Amino acid sequence: MNRALKNAIILIIALVLIGGVASAVMLSGSDGSSRPNDAVMYTVERGPLTINLTETGTIKSRDQHIVKSQVEGRTSIIYVIDEGAVVKKGDLLIELDSSSLQDRLVDQQIQVENTEANYVSSQENLEVTRIQNQSNIASAELANQFAIEDKEKYLNGEWPKLLMKAEADVTLADEDFRRATDEFVWSQKLYNEKYLSETEFRADELSKKRAELQLALAREDLKLLKEFTHIRKLTELDSEITQKELALERVKRESSSNLVQAEARQRANGAERTRQKLRLEKIEDQIAKTKMYAPADGMVVYATSSQFSWRGDTEPLDEGQEVYERQELIHLPTADSMMVSIQIHETALGKVQLNQVAQITIDALPGQSFTGRVTKIAPLPDATSVFMNPDLKVYDTQIMIDGVHPSLRTGMSCKASINIEEYDNAISVPIQAVVGQNNKSVVYVSNGNQTTAKEVKTGLDNNTVVHIVSGLDEGDRVLLTPPLSEEQSPAKAANAKSEEPAEGKTTPVAEQKRPSTPPAGKQGRGQRKSP
Repeated sequence: MNRALKNAIILIIALVLIGGVASAVMLSGSDGSSRPNDAVMYTVERGPLTINLTETGTIKSRDQHIVKSQVEGRTSIIYVIDEGAVVKKGDLLIELDSSSLQDRLVDQQIQVENTEANYVSSQENLEVTRIQNQSNIASAELANQFAIEDKEKYLNGEWPKLLMKAEADVTLADEDFRRATDEFVWSQKLYNEKYLSETEFRADELSKKRAELQLALAREDLKLLKEFTHIRKLTELDSEITQKELALERVKRESSSNLVQAEARQRANGAERTRQKLRLEKIEDQIAKTKMYAPADGMVVYATSSQFSWRGDTEPLDEGQEVYERQELIHLPTADSMMVSIQIHETALGKVQLNQVAQITIDALPGQSFTGRVTKIAPLPDATSVFMNPDLKVYDTQIMIDGVHPSLRTGMSCKASINIEEYDNAISVPIQAVVGQNNKSVVYVSNGNQTTAKEVKTGLDNNTVVHIVSGLDEGDRVLLTPPLSEEQSPAKAANAKSEEPAEGKTTPVAEQKRPSTPPAGKQGRGQRKSP
C-alpha cells in the first residue's frame, strides 16, 4: 500500500469520527431534549401482550418409588440391575453383602436360646416361691392361732380349775383347822379333868398346829396364784401371741419380698428374652433387606444419575461399591404424571403464583410443547445455592404437566415459560426504552424534530417488553436508546420504588431488572432471561 492511499484512508476515518461526534452534538439540545433518529425509534402499538417468565428445568416424575438401603452401617453391593432396565413389581433390583449379618445371626440364635432357658428357670422359681410363701404364711398363721387358743384355753379352762383347786384347798384346810381346833379344845378339857393322857393331848395339839399351818399354806398358795402365777401366765401367753403375730408379719413380708424378687427376675429374664428375640428378628429383617425388590413397575434410574451432589458423588452403582444406611440407590419413576422442577430467582418470586399456566418445551423433543400449572413454590430458598453463593437465592418451584405423555422421561432438560399475566389490548414498549429518572419511569417521546422525557406508569415485564399502564398512546414514537449522563447509576424504575436515584440521573429498566450473578456451575439457573 502506497503512502497516498494510506493517507486517504486515515482521512476518511477521521471524517467519519468527526461526523459522528457532530451528529451526537446535534441530537442533544441545550434543554435536555434531542432530535429523533429513525434508526433508534420505536412506534408504540396496542395489542395482545403476554408476560412470561422462562426458566430452565428438569423433567421429573411426580410419583416415584425410591429404593433406599435399609441395612445399618455400611455394606457393599454384590448385585445391581442395569440402569434403564424396565422391571415389574417384585423383580430383584439390588442385593447387598449379608455375610457379616449371617455370622451375627448364629450368635444371636445362641443368645436367644440361653435367655429362653433363663426365663423358664425363673418362671419355675417364681412358682416355687409362691408355693413356699403360702406354706410359710400358713405355718405362721397356725402358730399364731395356737398362741391365741392357748390363752383362751388357760383363761377358760386351766385358770378356773387352778383357782377352784386353790380355793378348795383353802376351804378344806380351813375346815381341817376348825375341826382340829374343836378337837384340841375338847382334848384340853379332857386333859384338864384327867380323862386324857398328856400324849393324846399333845397329839391333838400338834394336829391343830398342823391344820393351822396347812390353812396358812393354802391361803398363801391362793394368794400367789392370784397375784403372781396367774398374772405371769397371762403375760407369757400375751407375749407368745405377740411373738407369733410378729413372726406372721415377718413371714408375710419375707414372702412378699421373695415373691417380688422372683417376679422381678422373671420379668427381667422375660424382658431380656424379648430383647434378644427382637434383636434376632432385627438381624433376620436386616438380612431380608439386603435384597431389594421393585415396589412397582417402572424403569430403573440410579439415584446418582437423577440427583445433584455438590460433593461430586455421582458415580453409577456397581458391584463391590459401598453403600450406607438410608442412601438412595434406585428411583422408579412412573409416567402417569410428570412435573417440571425449576428454580425462581428471588427478584421474580413475587410474579409467580400457584395455578399459573406454563408452557413447557423439551430439548430432546423439538417441535413439541406441553402445558402445565404451578403447583408448588418453596417457602425458603434452596440451601445448596445459598451454600455455593450466598448472594444467590432461588426457590424450588414445581410445575405439574397436564395429561399423560409416555414420551417424557425423568431427567430430561426443558424450558418452562410461566404465563405471569395476559392482556387482550395493551400498550407495551421494549424494556430498554424505559429509564429511571428522579424515582420515576420515563421514556423519550419524539415531538417532531425533538424528543422529550415523558413519565409513564409501568406494569409487569418479561425481560423483553414492559407493559405501559399509562403515559403513552398508540402511535407514539419513543427512543430505544435514551440519552444517559455521565453520573448515571443503577436505580429501580418500573415496578420498583425502594431505591431512590440521585436527582437528574436515569437508568434503563433493562439494567434495573438484572438479578445477581449466579454461582459457578449454575450459570443461568434461577435468573430471568435478558432481552
